[in-house]
Amino acid sequence: MRVFVTGATGFVGSAVVRELLDAGHRVLGLARSDRAAASLTAAGAEVHRGALDDLDGLRAAADGVIHTAFPHGSADFAAAARTEIHAIQTLGETLVGSGRPFVVTSGTAGLTLVPGRVATEDDEQDLSSPAAARIPGEAAALSFAEREVRASVVRLPPSVHGEGDHGFVPHIVAVARAKGVSAYPGDGSNRWAAGHRLDAAHLYRLALEEAPGGARLHAVGDEGVPVRDIADAVGRYLKLPVAAIPREEAADHFGWLGHFFAMDVPASSTLTRKRLGWHPERPGLVEDLEEGHYFTKS
Repeated sequence: MRVFVTGATGFVGSAVVRELLDAGHRVLGLARSDRAAASLTAAGAEVHRGALDDLDGLRAAADGVIHTAFPHGSADFAAAARTEIHAIQTLGETLVGSGRPFVVTSGTAGLTLVPGRVATEDDEQDLSSPAAARIPGEAAALSFAEREVRASVVRLPPSVHGEGDHGFVPHIVAVARAKGVSAYPGDGSNRWAAGHRLDAAHLYRLALEEAPGGARLHAVGDEGVPVRDIADAVGRYLKLPVAAIPREEAADHFGWLGHFFAMDVPASSTLTRKRLGWHPERPGLVEDLEEGHYFTKS
């Protein structure tokens, strides 16, 4: 299958490209720079020059599409989310009536949650969540299932970890280094769902090959890691004290991440495993921290 992949040189997208190529698929990767194009060529993929806000450039001939890109560099999150929705609509339109697969990225952290309850694939997105601006993208993607597109959504957990991670966990490590303490909010019992990038990449491939239209899938390995355990692992490796801070001080201590680090966002992948036979095989988040690569300064 010739697969068009957006975000093909990103942390998750590059793993998806490798997974697809190793399984015998051909990959056409979206590249907005010479550096990205060279990276795709080196990996063995074809290059399609363009960007998410270049809608004409998203109309590529392919047997299926996997969308992993998001304009994270934008200072205006709402505007970035609108750019993504327009891109999803454009990508989906290229597949209408074909029955071909369209796999779009979403997240588990924006799901409707009863306090203490683990989110499942059947849960809807919560419009009051901090990620609300991005929620319409999931609905836009799944709407194509009604237009003869085999559209599905892969929901990523708050922490997608592994070598090369540049998301939440590296920020937690950097804050601990800078402040000389590995802290956690409140009693640290609030939980984060997590998953390894290589396990996530495998799920994207299974979704491309097998998922029925309308499927919502969770790339979750760890159902809920207490944030206290994350802080403990960071403190052990950096040989720093581990301490609780009042929940209301999380934003001051962790900056932009503070609100998210204080959230309780566990999620299950039980239905995904049952429906597609997907089973995470890579290390969990705490085990991955203990391997040391998060603490190697580049």
